[in-house]
Amino acid sequence: MKITHINTHILSSPLETPFAFSQGWVANRSATLIEICTDTGLIGWGEAFCQGLETPQIAAAAIEHCFAPMLVGANPLDTEKLWFEMYHRSRDFGRKGAVMAAISGIDIALWDIAGQAYGQPVWQLLGGAFRREIERYATGFYRIKGQGEAGRLADEAVMHYENGFRYMKVKLGFGVADDIEVMQAIMKKIDPSKTTLMVDSNHAYGRAEALYLGQAMGDMHLRWYEEPVAPEDYEGYCELRRRLPMAIAGGENEHSLYGFNALFDAGAVDIAQPDIGSCGGFTAARHITALAQAKGVEVNPHVWGSAVAQAASIQLIAALPTAHHSIFARQPILEYDQSSHPFRRELTTTPIEMKNSLIALSDAPGLGIEIRRDTLERYCVNQAALR
Repeated sequence: MKITHINTHILSSPLETPFAFSQGWVANRSATLIEICTDTGLIGWGEAFCQGLETPQIAAAAIEHCFAPMLVGANPLDTEKLWFEMYHRSRDFGRKGAVMAAISGIDIALWDIAGQAYGQPVWQLLGGAFRREIERYATGFYRIKGQGEAGRLADEAVMHYENGFRYMKVKLGFGVADDIEVMQAIMKKIDPSKTTLMVDSNHAYGRAEALYLGQAMGDMHLRWYEEPVAPEDYEGYCELRRRLPMAIAGGENEHSLYGFNALFDAGAVDIAQPDIGSCGGFTAARHITALAQAKGVEVNPHVWGSAVAQAASIQLIAALPTAHHSIFARQPILEYDQSSHPFRRELTTTPIEMKNSLIALSDAPGLGIEIRRDTLERYCVNQAALR
């Protein structure tokens, strides 16, 4: 089997109501989808994650001008070989960011093809499922005005609970005083015995502010405190791990086995959060998981992409071993973003369905999804890719 063509589909849709996380305002939802075609007729889909406020054209350019020419004619089942060829080719100008996201999207599509070729879901190719059902958690609590929204965000927590979520991640990073007001308002509205919270400041703070905020949340029984400081500040992560009671999480802005090896060697995180659309895809996720096991670090992937990234993340989460084995070991949970995103339920013929807040694992081969071409046509901004 050989790769005959690689298409990139750049999707974009303006939001009716822009929202903010700590690093800026989001006015559009975007996605960079990768379609790999083979001479057998099999087609694989992947996604290069548009990190933060990244425009989707950056990863698409890396694919079109660097990786696609070198992959046409290759065997798509050579996932490990092709990953390292792409990494080595781009080492001098890649290793992080959009170039790694491009590799990630291609790698996801290659594993999708492999699953279809072998008639097995990706989780089976990864070594088998540790769990057949996956708990989801609501990521939300974005700002519409910026500050002074504690009451509305507390009501949002109630809404998520009524919609079946028992885990929620609150977006912080809008000033320590405002963050504390938000968390206190939410804690008054929820039952801590029935709801578990996580927080994510998206590296809005330096060490002093991050520590002050963490201490103020010390009795809230948080599952984790995510990206409290800049991703480069390993020493800051370590200091917060030493001085705060909750687990410290990070890694959505880290990439490949090399980046995570440095993160783990520093002792920076309790919980690693690789995003399959930017860390290097399934191939890199396997490397990262092995490193994490050796260091006793829990892995709970970050997910903020389209239906393709969600489907890939479900395959990965199913195959993740627990970091600390016991008969009641804590299981990884799926991030389920609650902000407006038209490329989720509309993008595939079989959207993700939940029952009692759980997602049942599919036995369908590959990623187990079929892309709706009409959705691609509606949101695609590079129409030449559809021809």
